[in-house]
Amino acid sequence: MPETSLVRRARKVNRVLGETYPDARCELDFDSPFELLVVTVLSAQTTDRRVNAVRPTLFAAYPDAEAMAGAPREDLERIIGPLGFFRAKTESLLKLSAALVADHNGQVPPNLDDLVKLPGVGRKTANVVLGNAFGIPGITVDTHFGRLIRRLGWTEVTDPVKAEHAIGALFPPSDWTLLSHHLIWHGRRVCHAKKPACGACTVAQWCPSYGVGPVDPEDAAKLVKTQGPA
Repeated sequence: MPETSLVRRARKVNRVLGETYPDARCELDFDSPFELLVVTVLSAQTTDRRVNAVRPTLFAAYPDAEAMAGAPREDLERIIGPLGFFRAKTESLLKLSAALVADHNGQVPPNLDDLVKLPGVGRKTANVVLGNAFGIPGITVDTHFGRLIRRLGWTEVTDPVKAEHAIGALFPPSDWTLLSHHLIWHGRRVCHAKKPACGACTVAQWCPSYGVGPVDPEDAAKLVKTQGPA
């Protein structure tokens, strides 16, 4: 079991980040579990904003798994071309949609075991879908989340699955989904990889890595982003 002091500190940080980012949410646009599954797969190695830009065209043409499974490959590649790696992503969408049709009547399954069996879907994507489309607690260990939990001294592990379990032990499941958003938003806006804005950080007093970035408030304020990645 984690130390009581670590649990208390971690939960305090999460509460303060919740006050700092009261609107924290998934920054990918979606109207259904299928849309969220698809845009999450597309978000690999690109930004949420770019995915959101192609989303209306993509789902106007292919609104569900049945439609997307039968999509001409060239048309999908054209639509998602701006996202990069479009050939590999097109292959993923075709296989994913076909598997949903064949194994789940075209519906996204609301459980982790079934989700991770789908082509191109790992635990990170599955937890995004579970937490945000179905309201089922899940921890999303992306690059921002992983960086922050180590900087905050919550764990030293780098393996995403081990990190998911280590952080899950510090919080009740009811906190998991919003915790993921709080850390991801903070990582995108303040706690940057190369130069964190330490002097503008609302949880600096509980962070053992304070001082990795500028601590002067004016210098730090210049590093703060007001929104997620462009």
